[in-house]
Parts: sequence; C-alpha cells; structure tokens
Amino acid sequence: MKEIKIIAAILIVSVFLFSCSKGPGEGGRASIKGSVFARNYSNTYIKTDSGFLGGQNVYIKYGDQPGIGDNVDTDQDGIFYFNYLREGKYTIIVYSKQLVNNTLDSAVVNTVEITSRKQELNMPKIIINTFKN
Repeated sequence: MKEIKIIAAILIVSVFLFSCSKGPGEGGRASIKGSVFARNYSNTYIKTDSGFLGGQNVYIKYGDQPGIGDNVDTDQDGIFYFNYLREGKYTIIVYSKQLVNNTLDSAVVNTVEITSRKQELNMPKIIINTFKN
C-alpha cells in the first residue's frame, strides 16, 4: 500500500512538471538582435540624411499577450538586444514619424519566432522616419 502511494505521488509530480509548457517571454536562453535605421527629414519634408539611430525605443510583445512585455533602447550604433527569451512568437515594435503634417507616429511592426532554446535570432534592419530641426 505504501508503494502505491509513493508511485502515485511520483506520477502526480511528474505530470505537473512536464505538463507546464511555458510560452513566449523571459526566462529562456535565446535572444533577438536587430538595428534601427533612420531616414531623417527636415520640417519641410526634404530628406536630409540617413543612418543607424542610437537611443531609439524598441518594444517587444510576448506571443498573444496584450500590451508590451518590455522595451530597450538602441546603442550608439543603432543596435538592440532582447535577451533571455523562451521559444515562441514575438512582435518587435518601433515608432516612426509620419511624413504628413499633424499626424501621429506610426508603428513599424515585425513578427519573429524563436524556434530553439539557445537561438540567436538576427532581424533585418528596421527603417523608420525622423525629423531634424
């Protein structure tokens, strides 16, 4: 009888441990790397210059979760990293200026998927519009 209780306890713990599937989010060993490239325009909408943009906010959304999961800033070379991610789908969001007077910023949205535990996913550059005075 005692052996049956021990086996039952082991089975319950095993089912609990192996059935808890974790979705996208922090807590893994994978990472996403990308860069932000800005096309700069004057106040009269004339393209002045372009280059990789440091200090730009980049946001990540985990899977189907509502809202933003986290954000980072690009470094001086326009590069950003999201580290310690689990397998799953992620949405990367960067805001860009509209080239129309008196309009709100628009979101540049990219969906990516991490498919292995230690994956280092490199995204193509994200291109946005900015204004210089």
